[in-house]
Amino acid sequence: MIVAREREIQVLTSTLEEEYSQFIAVYGRRRVGKTFLILESFDYTFTFQHSGLANGSLSDQLYAFTDSLRDAGLQNFAQPKNWLEAFSLLKELIRSSQSKKKVVFIDELSWMDTPKSGFVTALESFWNGWASARKDIVLIVCASATSWMLNKIIHNKGGLYNRLTNRIHLQPFTLRECEEYLHAQGIELSKHQILECYMIMGGVPYYWSFLEKGKSLSQNIDSMFFSRDAILAHEFDHLYASLFSHPEDYLKIVSALAGKKAGLTREELVASTKLADSGALSKKLDELESCGFVRKYHAYGKAKRGALFQLIDNFTLFYYKFLSNGSPDEHLWEHSIDSAVKNAWCGLAFERVCLEHIPQIKRALGISGVLTEVDAWSCKADPDRGVFGSQIDMLIARRDQVINLCEMKYSRDEFAITKAVDAAIRHKLNDFRLLSKSKDALHVTLVTTYGLKDNSYSGIVQSVVTADDLFAE
Repeated sequence: MIVAREREIQVLTSTLEEEYSQFIAVYGRRRVGKTFLILESFDYTFTFQHSGLANGSLSDQLYAFTDSLRDAGLQNFAQPKNWLEAFSLLKELIRSSQSKKKVVFIDELSWMDTPKSGFVTALESFWNGWASARKDIVLIVCASATSWMLNKIIHNKGGLYNRLTNRIHLQPFTLRECEEYLHAQGIELSKHQILECYMIMGGVPYYWSFLEKGKSLSQNIDSMFFSRDAILAHEFDHLYASLFSHPEDYLKIVSALAGKKAGLTREELVASTKLADSGALSKKLDELESCGFVRKYHAYGKAKRGALFQLIDNFTLFYYKFLSNGSPDEHLWEHSIDSAVKNAWCGLAFERVCLEHIPQIKRALGISGVLTEVDAWSCKADPDRGVFGSQIDMLIARRDQVINLCEMKYSRDEFAITKAVDAAIRHKLNDFRLLSKSKDALHVTLVTTYGLKDNSYSGIVQSVVTADDLFAE
């Protein structure tokens, strides 16, 4: 059963009612549920269905494609020598179909595009020269290699330019959608447990599918990641290898970013990774961003320079904190409930979850309809100017001349503003006001798990967003 994909299902199934042929690209990170979405939407029934082979040669890909043609009912044909001949056979299969709409689903398209194979050219010929001139074809293409899909299909500057009739960028689940998924599976977890799970795995449905009824959250995490036969113990290696043909440089980038809370500038990344400051680095950063692993943002007031790159993928952060060095403890998660390492990770991971739920934070603040820009800001100490040195991880700059200065605090109880926290917030307000020159009103906003404890220092906070708010639609 599929949950939380109503809009995407409607986009796909409505193609069966369209007057003309449809060409749809579905893309998104590995394990996000692209194939499952398409299979469920069409009730597993296609005129032709095929999936490319990981690391397969041109001859391997052609053989597998023709084998799928046979499975679909095409008989008595010679093995094609190239992709033009292979797509010619697909035309023959479609012509023989009696279905009102001929639904063609080709999965893992990027794997079929082996070097010098002419695959994209053949796909262009199939669609532009034949399928688009008919009224009865629904062509759906899909791949986990998001950067390949963007470059070769969606933003194609050749024969496929502007040829798609629709596209679906399938996003990970939100917290609310994860809760809906668990309910559908009959698994009962509290919102706080779902939040912790999200901090580990993000909203990737495949990972959530391994949670078992009857086990505590700690038992599930140990079973999935730390036990002797943990099902996801090697997922990290497969994740990057499946997306990038040569993942080594990409891993250097995410490894460097994993240790930096606020991220790194391009210059700092070059110094840390020893990669050349070139167009190739730009391409790798763009690809990591398009795949949802890294976000590029600008500090407030520096929109045209000083961009920072920040690791945003929950699972990758979890890997570098707990899995990258291995652990002999098969019950590590259960044994580290109150450990300093886990507590530090909780603070960082919670901030990432907040950054992934900005629409929910805006809704809780009552500013969903206000034009906003989400930034970060920092400065170094300068005692001569009265600057303390500050790091603000989220600023919501609003068109109505208000800036929400967001303090994101993970807590297992109501968060209490102490004398030290109060002083830190006041220093941030001072530094930002002094250096940014902004005349907008500054509202201190606390985003925390269980809300704010009322005490003598709590008055500095003007609005509070809780974990329950993050579960909103």
